[in-house]
Amino acid sequence: MEIADWRQKIDGLDEQIVTLLSERAKAATEIGAIKQRTGGNIYEPDREQAVYTHVKQVNSGPLSEADLIVIYERIMDVMRSLQKRTPQS
Repeated sequence: MEIADWRQKIDGLDEQIVTLLSERAKAATEIGAIKQRTGGNIYEPDREQAVYTHVKQVNSGPLSEADLIVIYERIMDVMRSLQKRTPQS
């Protein structure tokens, strides 16, 4: 494949990633609403560690565990921010 072909493949993968991130954000928003109703903490370090452990276990590369964790730390940060902004329902 040529560079243009690889870039087209990446564009398609990016579209899938955006769709999955949006689904994850919807789930996080629902969890945030539940936490607000029940007085739960938005920041749950044990849960975040469980997520990191899980994604490391399913990682087949070529991303290193360290690179994957950097990505997930940012995802978790954004999801926490969404939960904080979630209106109570």
